[in-house]
Amino acid sequence: MKKLGFGMMRLPKYNDESNRNVDMIVAANMVEQFMINGFTYFDTAFMYHSFFSEVVVKQILVEKYPRSSFTLADKMPTMFLKKAEDMPEIFSRQLMKCGVEYFDYYMMHDVNSSNYDSVVQAFDGFGFISSKKAEGQIREIGFSFHDDAVLLDRVLTDHPEVDFVQLQINYLDWEDEGVQSRKCYETAVRHGKKVIVMEPVKGGTLANVPEAAEMVFKAHDPEASVASWAIRFAASLPNVFMVLSGMSSMEQLQDNMSYMKDFKPLCDAEYETINKATAVLKGAVAIPCTTCGYCLDAGCPMDIQIPKYFTLFNTEKLLGSRGFSPQEEYYFNTAENHGKASDCIGCGNCEAACPQHLKIRELLVDVKEMFEK
Repeated sequence: MKKLGFGMMRLPKYNDESNRNVDMIVAANMVEQFMINGFTYFDTAFMYHSFFSEVVVKQILVEKYPRSSFTLADKMPTMFLKKAEDMPEIFSRQLMKCGVEYFDYYMMHDVNSSNYDSVVQAFDGFGFISSKKAEGQIREIGFSFHDDAVLLDRVLTDHPEVDFVQLQINYLDWEDEGVQSRKCYETAVRHGKKVIVMEPVKGGTLANVPEAAEMVFKAHDPEASVASWAIRFAASLPNVFMVLSGMSSMEQLQDNMSYMKDFKPLCDAEYETINKATAVLKGAVAIPCTTCGYCLDAGCPMDIQIPKYFTLFNTEKLLGSRGFSPQEEYYFNTAENHGKASDCIGCGNCEAACPQHLKIRELLVDVKEMFEK
């Protein structure tokens, strides 16, 4: 398979009054061009486009092309499971809505610290999708993941039966202590799992970077789109077999296909360019935290993960949310097992230990206002 996958979560719409107002003509033309150019991977989910994406998949893909000509990925929505008995009912409905007899790739959706024990493990989610694989209704099983490398290691240790994992990976999050793209990728590699990449352009934000960062990219290659650097970064990782892009227009599709049809991994000079652009982006950070961890070593009585929260705050401040905010999700996943910014009791232990002399207590108020709205 070619490494570019069509994410069916940001499809073109004829107006913004409803997320279900998908422009079926444009979307169908995009699917046609995607297939003509030899791309075959499509990714949908239960709740995408306000629960309409799977229906769109049936109408513009499944009913128009032979089942053997494309691969389809779907997900068990952990966020909607109330009991184990919900899974067979939802799975059957997904097959019906998509109009298929099997899924090529199927995931437990958004495994994280808030649902792993209470939902995924409690309802034996991996046991269920494994049974569907044994019955031939799933070809390969895995899970999408938005959390840290420690939890990922635990999940993969508990469930060596999974075939793959879907991770958020992009050059800005690669060394980010909030998202931990590199650490999660290396954890998956250590467990021998192949990787699907989501959010390679960080919800579109890395296609529209500040001018100073764009100039770095254009100085190296004036013809290459800014988005292409982000997608090629993810696709160049050896264990990555698919990079998803939620394409909303024919222009985005044509641009992505132009460099992914005959994909060439990044060279050393291109990695250097990405590092320069990343430094420009991170140079505009709101909180100059170096993530040294001294504040944590000082002993926060509320166990607030200060460096991680500051990293997430900086990314959100720099790029801004375009609808769904992955930084907010990572914040609340972390807060599931640690203190929130609003839990600060103002003891000052952290500030006494901070070598950057940051006014951490005041900054935590900013974090609270950003993420705990």
